[in-house]
Amino acid sequence: MESLNDEKNLSFIERLFHLNQAGTTIKREFLAGLTTFVSMAYILFVNPQVLGASGMDKGALFTATALTGVIGSVLMGILANYPIAIAPGLGDNAFFSYSVVIAMGIPWQTAMAGVFVASIIFLIISLLKLRELVINSIPQDLKLAVSAGLGLFIAFVGLQGGGLIEASKSSLVEIGSFTNPTTLLTIAGLIVTAGLMCRKVPGAIFIGMVFTTIAGLATKLIPLPSHIVSGIPSLKPTFGVGIAHVGDIKQPQLWAVVIIFLLVAFFDTAGTLIGLAEQAHLMKNGKMPRIGRALMADSISMVSGAIMGTTPPTAYVESSAGIAIGGRTGLTSIVVGVLFAISMFFSPLLTVVTSNVTAPVLIIVGALMAQSMKGIHWEKFEIALPAFLTVLAMPLTYNITYGIAFGFLAYPLTMIAAGRRKEVNGIMYGLFFVFALLLYIINVLPHS
Repeated sequence: MESLNDEKNLSFIERLFHLNQAGTTIKREFLAGLTTFVSMAYILFVNPQVLGASGMDKGALFTATALTGVIGSVLMGILANYPIAIAPGLGDNAFFSYSVVIAMGIPWQTAMAGVFVASIIFLIISLLKLRELVINSIPQDLKLAVSAGLGLFIAFVGLQGGGLIEASKSSLVEIGSFTNPTTLLTIAGLIVTAGLMCRKVPGAIFIGMVFTTIAGLATKLIPLPSHIVSGIPSLKPTFGVGIAHVGDIKQPQLWAVVIIFLLVAFFDTAGTLIGLAEQAHLMKNGKMPRIGRALMADSISMVSGAIMGTTPPTAYVESSAGIAIGGRTGLTSIVVGVLFAISMFFSPLLTVVTSNVTAPVLIIVGALMAQSMKGIHWEKFEIALPAFLTVLAMPLTYNITYGIAFGFLAYPLTMIAAGRRKEVNGIMYGLFFVFALLLYIINVLPHS
């Protein structure tokens, strides 16, 4: 009787996620989901810290972050069947706290209303399938460049988080101090994980993370958690605040804030989805199947996040860690969502996953994603320059949107100069002006 029930369960999972067709197994998808979650678990603590600078309640932010991760990741798994996790993203939260609330002097309640309005517009655009139309119009070379740029970006994050590079007044960045024990922990984790990858050991990345964590605990570089289980903080301080203050959005300055949230959310997730789909070999004829459903999952999670009281969620580049060890279906995302739900009870245990534990993963995954550069037509300069700017700008500006903007602004210009203007579709010309407006809003408007 038990075996019959197991067969029914397996049949249900197979029908829902098509594991055989994707060449994967339940065990592999679970391991991939666990790896992705551990790689991105830092957001549970970083998001409340950054948004907390605006005066918001950190306890409520922790719960809102976790619940948004649950909703976004589960929706991505069920609607789109992609191994891509969704949770509140870095970047938008810093813009919210430091640029909007602190620098512009806008109350956090009003700023959150701006996020809510942007999320509603975002959902409408997705329902009209405008996002899907735009993404399918992006040339294959630029899609590959976005994937490679994401690889360099997350590798840069890993190198920085692990202490291998640090800030420098004279040269912007320089090599980190090898006398720092935590930096040595990163190096040890990188060597072990790279060795396992070279030996093609199944689950090499996750095993490497476990090794780094145990080594950190054994050497006391990572402190033991004070306790294991804790209660779930209340959402009351932030829930529905954005909706309640929609009437406060009256000034042009506030509508500029709404536009920035909208544009950044639009292209951050779009770029990440394309990059991850390339890595997982899910693209077909240069297009991403079921991208409309994936974007809908992202849009719904943005609305729910704004209601609960957090900045826009995004598809996580850390999903590449799970993809790298074999995650190929939405079951991976479901596992991430379940772990986000569980994390609300066991938040103290997540403190052992420090930046030194995730750094080796990000560096190695960055190397894997950079392989997409081989498909770019480098011999044609009108293609090479926009692709190069896309790849280079992401890590150097520390911003995915800027990387995409640089490439998409250059592409129509170089194609026109090469006498190939008829090969550039109308949407790409439209995006040229959209990104020009975005750069103006972000860099010129605040100073005018």
